[in-house]
Order: sequence, then structure tokens, then C-alpha cells
Amino acid sequence: MNVKTETSESFARETFQQSKDELVEVEVEEEIEIKEENVYNQHDQMIHKHEIDVYEKLMDIKHKSYISKPHITYQCCNCDKTFSHKRNHLRHLRTHIGDKPYQCTYCEKAFSRNCHLIRHMNMHTGDKPYQCSNCEKVFTSNSNLMNHLRSHTGDRPYQCSHCEKAFLLNSHLKSHLKTHTGEKPYQCSHCDKTFPHKCNLTSHLRRHTGEKPYQCYHCNKNFSYHNDLIDHLRQHTGEKAYQCNHCEKAFLRKYVLITHMRTHTGEKPYQCCKCGKAFKQKSNLVYHMREIHNRENQ
Repeated sequence: MNVKTETSESFARETFQQSKDELVEVEVEEEIEIKEENVYNQHDQMIHKHEIDVYEKLMDIKHKSYISKPHITYQCCNCDKTFSHKRNHLRHLRTHIGDKPYQCTYCEKAFSRNCHLIRHMNMHTGDKPYQCSNCEKVFTSNSNLMNHLRSHTGDRPYQCSHCEKAFLLNSHLKSHLKTHTGEKPYQCSHCDKTFPHKCNLTSHLRRHTGEKPYQCYHCNKNFSYHNDLIDHLRQHTGEKAYQCNHCEKAFLRKYVLITHMRTHTGEKPYQCCKCGKAFKQKSNLVYHMREIHNRENQ
């Protein structure tokens, strides 16, 4: 770490320590304002009309007093970010010095903002206070609700710069971009395979470890992959989710449907490397190799 970086971090820490009490005061004021606003919203139907008029006039005067104040910009001493409110500037400083005063009571995680802690705590308690107005789904955070609402509106704000695809979430766009760049940053510690996403690596590692985290609640059988569990559950329910679009047959598993479709299309993807004969199923090719060519070599 060079002298400039040490000086910047030291200055940021001093600035934050000096302003910490002010931030607490600001947050207390915010909480009071939120409580006052909630009380007003809960009882606005009960307030007499002239009282509402008086309240609105007072709010108008308060709004004008804010407008008349000169605009002040707060700039971070460690980066180029600027803020129009001091409280946002102080909260940002925590990202540089690593201050996380809001501690979860259920686990060891801590957060720089109280609203982030509340959102995290909902994961432990199961509380889902945000409900979609179009359907009955509920969510632990407002951001998750906003993302869900796009499924109703069809809004896909995250556009790929390489193709015409667009996505609901920025994380989905970032995942998609790796298909263009060919980036595979996640490498298996047991073999040379690499993967574009961490979830792909996690699934692959189960081939080495033998871990089977997905358990059937009907028979307690365990599976390495979630899709395998879903297919297995259909044996208990009798559901045949994979429907042939050429006939009325339906199947429990997708690969059985794919094999069946070849009876309609005539596709034979498995070809013998010795005689050129092709087969619809891999098992038929294996049988052919064993019974025909292996016997010829004996």
C-alpha cells in the first residue's frame, strides 16, 4: 500500500469518525419522519378537512425553505463519487473503511446499513412483507418485488451489447455475457474443467465428492442434482410432464421423450465408427459394437 492510499484511508476514517454521531442523528431524524408519515397515512381519513389544508400549507412552506437553500455537493475523498445529501456521503464512507455496525442476531453477518440488515433478517424469520399487486406472491425485500413485477409488465431493461437478448435482472445479463466472451473463471480443484458460473462448478464438484443434498420426502432417497429429484418425485405423483407433440404419449423423464421423438423424426445420432451403421439410442450402438465387431475380432 503506497503513502497516498494510506493517507486517503486515514483521512476517510477520521472523517467518518467525526461524522458518525451526525449520521446517527440523521438516521434518528429519518426514523421520526417515517413514523410521522406512517401515522399520517394511517389516519388521513379521520383528519378534518381544514386540518389537512393547514398541514399541506405547512408542508408547502417547508418544501419552499428547502428549495431556497443553496445546493451543496459532498465528494468522497477516496473515489470520485459525489452525493447531494450528507447522510448518503457518510454511509458511502463505510464502504471504504469496512464499518458494519448492524449485526444479525441469527448469524455472524453484519451490514453497513440498517435497511440491509432488516432485509437479511427476513431470510431468517421467513417474513415476507412485500406482496405483488397482480398475484399472490410475497417477497422478503422491496427490490425482489420490483424484479418480480417485471414478469407482469414484460420489462427487460438489461440489454446485451452483443446480441438482441434482454433480461429482467442485471445478474442474468452478466451470466449471459460469458457466453459471448467464453470466460470460465471457476476451475475444479479435482480436475482441469472450468465453468462460466459458480453454480456449474458446485454441481460438478458433486461428481467428485459424491454429495447428495437433495432428498425425496416420500422415500428419503438422495440425489446429487435438483433436476434428478424433480424427475424422481414424478414417480410418486405419476405426473408425466414431457408430452410428445407428434402423438399423445407423455413421459416422466425428458431424455425418454427425446429418445421417443426419434421414432417420429427418424434421427439416428449414434453412428458406428467401423461400419457406419447408425442408431437411435446409444445402448443400441453399444450392443452393436459388442455383438458384431468384438466377435469379429475374436
